[in-house]
Amino acid sequence: MYFDKAANSTLHEPGLLQFIKEVDSVYEFIIPHERIDKNGKKVVQTIRAYRAQHSHHRLPTKGGIRYDTMVNRNEVMALASLMTFKCACVDVPFGGAKGGICIDPAAHTVEEIERVTRRFAAELIQRGVIGPAIDVPAPDYGTGPREMSWIAHTYQTFHPNDINAFGVVTGKPVSQNGIRGRAEATGLGVFYSVREACADAELMKSVGLKTGIEGKRVVVQGLGNVGYHAAKFFEENGAIIVGIGERDGAVYDPNGLDVTDVKTYVQAKKTILGYPRCKKVLENAQQILEADCDILVPAALEGQITLKNASKIQAKIIAEGANGPTTPGASEILEKQGVIIIPDLFCNAGGVTVSYFEWLKNLGHVQFGRLTKKAEEKGKREMVRHLQLLTGRELKESEYQTLTHGSSERDFVYSGLEGTVHEAWENIIKISREKNVNLRTAAYVSAIDKITLSYNELGIWP
Repeated sequence: MYFDKAANSTLHEPGLLQFIKEVDSVYEFIIPHERIDKNGKKVVQTIRAYRAQHSHHRLPTKGGIRYDTMVNRNEVMALASLMTFKCACVDVPFGGAKGGICIDPAAHTVEEIERVTRRFAAELIQRGVIGPAIDVPAPDYGTGPREMSWIAHTYQTFHPNDINAFGVVTGKPVSQNGIRGRAEATGLGVFYSVREACADAELMKSVGLKTGIEGKRVVVQGLGNVGYHAAKFFEENGAIIVGIGERDGAVYDPNGLDVTDVKTYVQAKKTILGYPRCKKVLENAQQILEADCDILVPAALEGQITLKNASKIQAKIIAEGANGPTTPGASEILEKQGVIIIPDLFCNAGGVTVSYFEWLKNLGHVQFGRLTKKAEEKGKREMVRHLQLLTGRELKESEYQTLTHGSSERDFVYSGLEGTVHEAWENIIKISREKNVNLRTAAYVSAIDKITLSYNELGIWP
């Protein structure tokens, strides 16, 4: 529905638009899994696994792997499609892909998860489905650096002479050729995207808010990797985190919550219920979406804001940290209410953007900043020394260290992500105003324009 609405705002040939919309290929297979049941007997389970590649207009294709009992063929196809448009929207040169295994990680031991992961990787490798130049998976819901490390090692086992073998996945631990800044990348991208929107005076005037992040009340649904880091960046930049939601409940305090303190409590107690340092604890986790706030960040799963609760949303800005958290019907209701929705294909693209940087690092075989850090520091020290001589002012040690700091790998990653978000936002807001469409439609138009240009220039489309 989102694609079709955006396609109607373009002049591209209908046949090409239909071609772009279709998923190119889906790989589906069964993983046999032997385990010990609760009676101590060996049993063999069959676990369904998937990998979908939506578009090959750019290679490799790119997308996460999720572990969840709700994983199915349609879901990975839809998410692979979203990845194509997401990459195009922020000018990351990948096609879209997505994978998943229909399994509950919490119900299995680490050893069992490792066996399933390595078997999944082996099936994909033997079929020629993944590779640094073919398809590069990443973490998603239910997976993380550990699983990516297993996949990379499995690929290396099959291709011992491939110098670029670790480029087969991103989101790896730093010790396994990962990149600094990847863990917080999606949450940081959410923060940057909201900051761009909040800097637009015309946009803020439309919802009765002042420009800037400082003082804005934020509710975050989901305290996983995306939600936690997004909340921390908002908090560090002067926003007030008034609500945090988890699977089993939520907490709310109009005076503000300490994000790290809430996270520490959840990790220790395995629940958010009972958290003492707040005004209100909600046992119905969905209620936090309806809490009074300026900015709502749904950073959990898809389909959280629906026709049932859309009219109850009090937020003036919704920043989609998750993939597809707002249904099409709910989006229409919110648009009529004047709510600004910063769409997922732009808002949560920080992860794939920094994954791109990690992939480049793996192919280049050098840590960002390694060749320039000390030279940069030397040049800055000389400049500061001359300025001190000219002004007669002696800097404090903290000031000196700040001014002469050479860029580290994390600095490069943050800078690259910030620049990517800014350029994508400038394009989206321009299209939105020129075509008089909402931000989601503008983001899709931006993506469609870039994909059609690729097909035309490659000569793939007659």
